[in-house]
Amino acid sequence: MNPTVFPHPPDLGALADTLSTLAAQSAEQGPWRSGAFEATARSGLLAGFIAKEDGGTALSDAAITEALVAISARCLTTALVVTQWAAAVRILSSATADVRSAMLPPLARGADPTTVGISQLTTSRRHLGRPALVATHTGGEWRLDGLCPWVTGADSTRTIVTGAGTAEGGQAFFVVPTDAPGLTIDPPLAMLALHGSRTSAVHFAGVRPLVAIATPPAGGVRTGGLSTTALAVGAARASLTAIAKEAEARPTLAAVADDFSTEIANLHDRLTAAATDGIEPSGRDRLRADANGLVVRVAQAALTASKGAGFVTGHLVERLVRESLFFLVWSCPQAVADAFLCDLTS
Repeated sequence: MNPTVFPHPPDLGALADTLSTLAAQSAEQGPWRSGAFEATARSGLLAGFIAKEDGGTALSDAAITEALVAISARCLTTALVVTQWAAAVRILSSATADVRSAMLPPLARGADPTTVGISQLTTSRRHLGRPALVATHTGGEWRLDGLCPWVTGADSTRTIVTGAGTAEGGQAFFVVPTDAPGLTIDPPLAMLALHGSRTSAVHFAGVRPLVAIATPPAGGVRTGGLSTTALAVGAARASLTAIAKEAEARPTLAAVADDFSTEIANLHDRLTAAATDGIEPSGRDRLRADANGLVVRVAQAALTASKGAGFVTGHLVERLVRESLFFLVWSCPQAVADAFLCDLTS
């Protein structure tokens, strides 16, 4: 069988237009149902997250970051789903060659969609002092018991790539079919925004995984990386577009739009430099904190500019304001949260 030929580089302009057309539907039903996820796969973007030897096109970190900015400016729901898919792919990329050859080429095509459930290893429920999800190895088999509290698209994907604590105090990673015996998916959470991400809690009761990944992902499990900042920059651009549209009828808003445009461009330049040259953890956290503050401020400015119309449920700006608040809780390391709280009180 000939390997799939993907557009390279991805056609981000056409994809952005498609995602914009489908954004309202994706925000309610999810990109798997709206067709946005399929369109993202057709564009070649998904393949860019996967190495060439595993059936992908291996885009650079800078190119991926730019793509995430572009698509989040048109549909934050789809962009979030792509980041969760990509996190699962990153963990799968550390699996054995036979697992990679079986799973990664279909994922590059957008087939058999997957997602990730690792918040219990990073930011959720760690204060409890015991793993929320436990992996036990007996009789040559793994068994998973416990909870993944946040899994995007759990009811819309074929597999969940997850991580669990072990009896030895370490971590292990697994691929679990969403129809596995003992696995229960709660109804999607009624969240303030991004309902279309279909984020649910997933319960495990003696679940036997499809695949155990012995080697952890390179660099370990990370939170608050550059992808979250990229989505914040894109979301800020969406709010800026709303302000610029209002400025067409009220020229006094033009200066506001210009000031925010400059601030977003400067933040985007910092993000591009970090994706190209690397960045220390403290600088990465400062970048994320600045992005959090900016995306919230631009959304609030868009609401002010739209007046009462933007305060009505269903208005674009109403959705942008709610979505901006997501960045205050999504993969938000304590250092980033502390910096934002400090900015609020200064």
